[in-house]
Amino acid sequence: MFASDMNSVREASRVTTAGMMLFPIQFTWPYGGRSVFISGSFNRWAELVPMSQVEGAPNVFQAVCAVSHGCHEYKFLVDGEWRHDERQPHKNGEYGIVNTFDALPVPVEVAQVQPRLDVLNSMEVDTGLTHRISAVTLNQAMPRISEEDVQACRHRISVFLAAHTAYELLPESGKVVALDVNLPVKQAFHILSEQGIALAPLWDNCKGKFVGVLSASDFILILRELGNHGSNLTEEELETHTISAWKEGKAYMNRQVDGHGRPIPKHLIYAGPCDNLKDVALKILQSGVAIVPVIHSSSEDGSFPQLLHLASLSGILKCLCRYFKHCSGSLPVLQLPIYAIPLGTWVPRIGESSSRPFAMLRPTASLSSALNMLVQAQVSSIPIVDDNDSLLDIYSRSDITALAKGRAYTHNLNEMTVYQALQLGQDSNTPYEMRSQRCQMCLRTDTLLKVMEQLANPGVRRLVIVEAGSNRVEGVVSLTDIFRLLLG
Repeated sequence: MFASDMNSVREASRVTTAGMMLFPIQFTWPYGGRSVFISGSFNRWAELVPMSQVEGAPNVFQAVCAVSHGCHEYKFLVDGEWRHDERQPHKNGEYGIVNTFDALPVPVEVAQVQPRLDVLNSMEVDTGLTHRISAVTLNQAMPRISEEDVQACRHRISVFLAAHTAYELLPESGKVVALDVNLPVKQAFHILSEQGIALAPLWDNCKGKFVGVLSASDFILILRELGNHGSNLTEEELETHTISAWKEGKAYMNRQVDGHGRPIPKHLIYAGPCDNLKDVALKILQSGVAIVPVIHSSSEDGSFPQLLHLASLSGILKCLCRYFKHCSGSLPVLQLPIYAIPLGTWVPRIGESSSRPFAMLRPTASLSSALNMLVQAQVSSIPIVDDNDSLLDIYSRSDITALAKGRAYTHNLNEMTVYQALQLGQDSNTPYEMRSQRCQMCLRTDTLLKVMEQLANPGVRRLVIVEAGSNRVEGVVSLTDIFRLLLG
């Protein structure tokens, strides 16, 4: 199959990339071996391309090759023996039984950009056996988003959301936990931990209405505030502080006082069951909150309110995905890879400047540094990475409630590591595979629709964008990012 003078053959058959549309295609050999190579008509059978073993899957080997569009044949060289994959299309060819595939261009506009060869390193790892083809040249021409497509997408989504109401978000069955404002902070802390929730609406019995929300962010601020005063937190201190007292103290901390020095009460942001989903989503975005309580009142003056549901961007996105999943072809923006869309927060490349630093921590970092970073960087989570910046875990604001276990909040947070804090929220008997599901990941080549479907799952608020194979962190995309794009 190969000429004896390999160098001369390679030179004669080298593919010229100038002006030629090439497609990076990922090949997979899932049957094991010590050394695996691939060759085919795409390189004129003139070169053996080494395949790399996939981390965590010792029997799976993968390689990405750039090919021109058209029909191609290929074959694997496994431990010195030529083989084909019987599960893939195959036929009898000049070199015996060979696998075949068609590389067809994807109909998207491409714009010329500066040459970059890293596209072949950012292809999606596919544990299945299908080839993934994207309309990208070797110099990573970027799919272009026309302003008309973006506006058309936003218009259709706005029309859909405006035609549906918050009532449609209500589950058939479920529960909503609310807290009395006169509860001690410690008790509230434990309730959230025991219920496995990160926030709860607050009920003021004297006023006869819901007056706010207690969230994981409140506990982070409480721990930081007490830590700044040079003393470790004691149960007695938490016992003496009611939720109402904390909210009042928080207003003083943030200088939210009137001309007489009295705290200015914040009005609860809520929605009615008949409010349309676009208005609900905009309330969440504009106020910077995670949820909006859906409250129904049987009287015009707002008395006797009933708490029906906690509306979130995740629930609204689920409605969108369910509707547009089968007609996404009419919205080209949904089919674009996320790297081609100004979406999310990305790790700056070498030589690039960034107005907003990308927050990452090692597992040995102190918990106090993680809490400070969450507040100062104004983010909801921080990727926890190893020395190669590969994703190990993620620390979120909601993880603070795990400190209620064993009263860990009474410990010195400068001496507790992020790893130790994360262990508090995990059952030691839980298999690692299940524990690692908390790290929801995606790839830069994933389409916007695929990312939206992942974020629509309950409890998922962001995805960490990782490099295929190495799991090196490349960025983060959140629910807020999605809705800012979709609603403009």
